[in-house]
Amino acid sequence: MKRTKYIHFIFFILYLSGCSVTKGLKENRYVVFETEVKGTKKSDLEALRNLISQKPNTRIPILNFSLGVFFYQLGELTYDSARLAAKKQEWQTVSNALQSQLEKDPANRKVTKRYTKATSTIASLTKKLEYGNWFMRTGNPLVIYDSIKAQESRNQMQAYLINNGFFDAEVTSETTLKKSKASVSYFVIENDPYSIDSIFTTTPDEAIQHLLESVKKDSQLRLAERYAQNNLSRERQRVEDVLKDHGYYTFSKSFVEYNVYKDTVNKTVAVEQLIRVPALSGFHPVYTIDSIRYIISSPSEAIIDEKYMVLYDGISFQMYQNRYAEKIIRSRVFLNKGDRYNRTDVIETQRQLANLDIFRFVNISFDTLANSLTTNIYTMPNQKYQVTNQLGASVTEQLPGPFFSHSLRNRNLFRGLEIFEFNFRAGLEGVASATAEGGVYRSRELSASGSIIFPQFLVPFNFGTLEKFGRYNPRTRTLLGYSYVNRPEYVREAVNTILAYNWSTRNLRQQFSVNMLDANLIRSSLNPFFQERLEELQSQGNNLINSFLPSYVSSISGQVIINFNQYGIYQRNAASLWRIYLESGGTSINLFNESFAQDRNLQYFQFLKFQSDFRRYLPINTRSTLAYRFNLGLARPYGISNGVLPYEKYFFAGGSTSIRAWQPRRLGPGSFTPEIREDGTFDYRFEQPGEILFEAMFEYRRKLFGYFDGAFFIDAGNSWNFQEDPSREGADFQIDRFYKEIAIGTGIGLRMDFDFLVLRLDMGIKAYDPARSEGERLILDKLSFNRPFGERGQQVFNIGIGYPF
Repeated sequence: MKRTKYIHFIFFILYLSGCSVTKGLKENRYVVFETEVKGTKKSDLEALRNLISQKPNTRIPILNFSLGVFFYQLGELTYDSARLAAKKQEWQTVSNALQSQLEKDPANRKVTKRYTKATSTIASLTKKLEYGNWFMRTGNPLVIYDSIKAQESRNQMQAYLINNGFFDAEVTSETTLKKSKASVSYFVIENDPYSIDSIFTTTPDEAIQHLLESVKKDSQLRLAERYAQNNLSRERQRVEDVLKDHGYYTFSKSFVEYNVYKDTVNKTVAVEQLIRVPALSGFHPVYTIDSIRYIISSPSEAIIDEKYMVLYDGISFQMYQNRYAEKIIRSRVFLNKGDRYNRTDVIETQRQLANLDIFRFVNISFDTLANSLTTNIYTMPNQKYQVTNQLGASVTEQLPGPFFSHSLRNRNLFRGLEIFEFNFRAGLEGVASATAEGGVYRSRELSASGSIIFPQFLVPFNFGTLEKFGRYNPRTRTLLGYSYVNRPEYVREAVNTILAYNWSTRNLRQQFSVNMLDANLIRSSLNPFFQERLEELQSQGNNLINSFLPSYVSSISGQVIINFNQYGIYQRNAASLWRIYLESGGTSINLFNESFAQDRNLQYFQFLKFQSDFRRYLPINTRSTLAYRFNLGLARPYGISNGVLPYEKYFFAGGSTSIRAWQPRRLGPGSFTPEIREDGTFDYRFEQPGEILFEAMFEYRRKLFGYFDGAFFIDAGNSWNFQEDPSREGADFQIDRFYKEIAIGTGIGLRMDFDFLVLRLDMGIKAYDPARSEGERLILDKLSFNRPFGERGQQVFNIGIGYPF
């Protein structure tokens, strides 16, 4: 058996080597094998590399094998452009004939269905003709050296250096051709860069001169900094923004010009900012708002336009029906009669009106008369009812499971721009078994909820807050829900009610939410095996069974999300996100005596919970990034809780978005050692709740080819309890040993990034396992050629949707 494995491995290596990127090339054709840029000292090396038009294909070292090229060439074997073009022409003829039939009989559903199919097929064929079949779109064509492309790259680099202050720079290249491989080296001679010596503004309009002088501290141009043409473009845009926010409605950046004067001796430049004025008037006019009209047009010709008109707080409303609250709309309009035109307020008005999710579109236009503006805000109602049904698969812990969801949205429920939402979800989820020996099982879940979202703060904060906080998109959310979970360990039912306030800052960098009330009435029944297990733990001093008794859990909580530089929109710029969460459970019980809870047949809880989750995304270059996450959580029961938290309030470590080398919710706590099976492996059937959580996750991501990305990660962390747990030795947090109990896992991942969806497969391998005896916890050395994934249970595969953080 061992010999057979080695033979198969050798044959696999030989097969890949036979697929070398240089194999089968025609004479005098060379594969771009390596490119490099040399000589950079002060310029941006990565930016220069990105200007190389021909970059080598991603390949496996030594073997010269490129999976992207392999996919592309595999697609070429079955690709026939002539056949596709002929097929497209046939479908185009069919489509034209069906279109003629529809012009005569528009209500014919059968013809409409065939026409839709024809147009869809034509679009698919057009895509294949332009970009190739799926294999070709997923892979990459082989990059063949082209001297013209090399010349273009030199010119691009030269232009880039000049635009960034290296006016005397030179770029040359050298190409080495050997054994069907082309290695191209680009040599950069930067010479001394030019810095900005002086900046001055010239304009005949004194008002603009004074205005720009007052805000020059925000200028994108700085003295003594190296000249960069991009800074001129940014400064031109800033000047336009400043002037448009101070009444200059007709001003545009085309009036801004720059003259750059070089001093070749001192290697400096003087920048003149020239702001031209209209030839006829000799100055730029300042516009003020004369009147505001808000028009809500009928969504359909079938609905009669009643042309209801009313004047409210300086705004003339014209609506097709009297069913929209002028007061709410006014709080989202930040324009006032007599004010100077301000483009930022216009954009903010449009954005906040769109956030209401009541109107299909929001268009703002202006009519000018002399220096006055008539503001016209045109809107049309969104559809009253919106129904969405989804059938798909979700991955919560380990294996994908099907789900069905239904949602209903009713807009403008009480004619105050409220939104009513009803959601229903039923699904099966694959999770690790806790009552069966190994394997997986299906967890059945069902939930339904109804909520109303009010576009303002309700009691007790409704006095004068509408006008003050309209810019912050204030919302009050009320919810009543029911959930049902059926797992082999237990069946759990819960009724939930929420009263929450949400708002965000104008730039969306900070989002706030406060749950004034989050109450849950829980009922559960336990599997006899699981109940026996909980009673066994209780006899040892662990009261986890209290989390599964009929109970009432209430809390107040607050959350702040600080988003730095649009985290989540994966781009070239670095971005961060920090989430801070605070929760106090059972606070109101402090107002009653102990008999209040003791006289009722329900379990009550009092607890405090805190969580800080920081994430950062650092692009290294256009193809690779570094991302990391630090997650700290504390949850402490007190008072009537008898040292126990509600089960949902515990922290758990392990899983596809946690420490990925451990099964979901099975890591820890501390150095606790699970039961050992007969084969010597740990029994991870039971979830391991903790009161303290620490996680640190580092991930290097790199684009491979097409939709495929690769990742290498290192995860570290664990959970602990505040107090000793007699049933789980080593679970408590101790300052003198906690650092020895931080589990470490590493691994690799493969992702398919379709922009709208990311499918993820991660393989985690345990490197340091605190559940083992001291001196035996480092287990990375158990990996070998015979056992590349280590011993049984050392590797864990995780399927996920989306990035882990």
